[in-house]
Amino acid sequence: MSGRTVSILGATGSVGQATIDLIERAPAGQFEVIALTANSSVDELVQIAKRVGAKFCAVADESAGAALADALAGTNIAHGAGQDAVLDAARMEADWLMAAIVGAAGLAPTLEAVRRGTYVAFANKEALVCAGTLFMGAAKASGATLLPVDSEHNAIFQGFDEGHRAGIRRIILTASGGPFRNASLEAMQAATPAEAVAHPTWNMGAKISVDSATMFNKGLEIIEACHLFDLPESEVDVLIHPESIVHGLVEYADGGLLAQLGEPDMRTPIGHALAWPERMETPVKRLDLAHLSDLTFQAVDTVRFPGPGIARAAYNAGGCAPAVLNAANEVAVAAFLNGKIGFLDIAQTVSDCLERGDQAGLSGTAPADFDAVYNADREGRRFAAEVIAQRQG
Repeated sequence: MSGRTVSILGATGSVGQATIDLIERAPAGQFEVIALTANSSVDELVQIAKRVGAKFCAVADESAGAALADALAGTNIAHGAGQDAVLDAARMEADWLMAAIVGAAGLAPTLEAVRRGTYVAFANKEALVCAGTLFMGAAKASGATLLPVDSEHNAIFQGFDEGHRAGIRRIILTASGGPFRNASLEAMQAATPAEAVAHPTWNMGAKISVDSATMFNKGLEIIEACHLFDLPESEVDVLIHPESIVHGLVEYADGGLLAQLGEPDMRTPIGHALAWPERMETPVKRLDLAHLSDLTFQAVDTVRFPGPGIARAAYNAGGCAPAVLNAANEVAVAAFLNGKIGFLDIAQTVSDCLERGDQAGLSGTAPADFDAVYNADREGRRFAAEVIAQRQG
């Protein structure tokens, strides 16, 4: 593999920075960076762009455009600001694109990349959660190759034998259990944002860390897996695995399980996607199996962690219910981080919003187009704002 051109949407986040780390460690000429985007972190974005020689930079926050222009003055790096500029970055010709924008904001630019028919590595699970059928349809129409970067889906991707699909019985996504794996309901209700984002294994952003603490991340991943691997919800299981060494398993008809193991370092799945269909060296610590601690697994406590069950219900409800689920969760997590609601209120808020969405006719009928998905996203956010306001009142 040589001379692969790449773009990174969400270059200043944890996944984007891990991708940059691998690119900078690679032999000269192996990768050429075309476009980079960030939300509003101008200084960080510019530093990265100058180091890797990017051709184009964009910030989603239009108010940060002037600062970006000033910081890039005297360089040959083109730039833009606002959502249209991020879409422009996604449309630029590149062999491979990393979609790592957190939340529903990443849906439109990821879709633009998919429509180009290129390799699209994605850490943005919301694209498949909110618009899975439409998104997979767009990928099929364009010939795009979707490369999952979430450690769990990447693990399944490596063990999933498409040539013998009839012999696959189920897949198993693993979860660390987050910081509250052994906490009581009382302790969880009193949990602070600082406690919720203190993930015991992974280094992630605040929103994703809270999703891990509530286990809504597993709920979103269940929906994502159903679309990505074309499986019914009943064939996607979740197990708590505190050591975070086994990232995913595929069970076959003969009773055999294929598991992918590795240190909990995002550079492993990113490296797998970045070099696909080949392999590349990464600086990830190698597992020492002879000295590995015990590997433990346990079922999810659905009382303390209702998130996966709520997500399964949304998926089975169909239509735009998953988009409402995702939007409500984003608003609820932000409210928790801002001290407006308690930790356990996140799940209840999402559940209430799904009920409102069902009453509003957003369940059942599959969305006809992406405008219907965007409308459901807006409605889900409105529902959540109303539910939170009522709770505060």
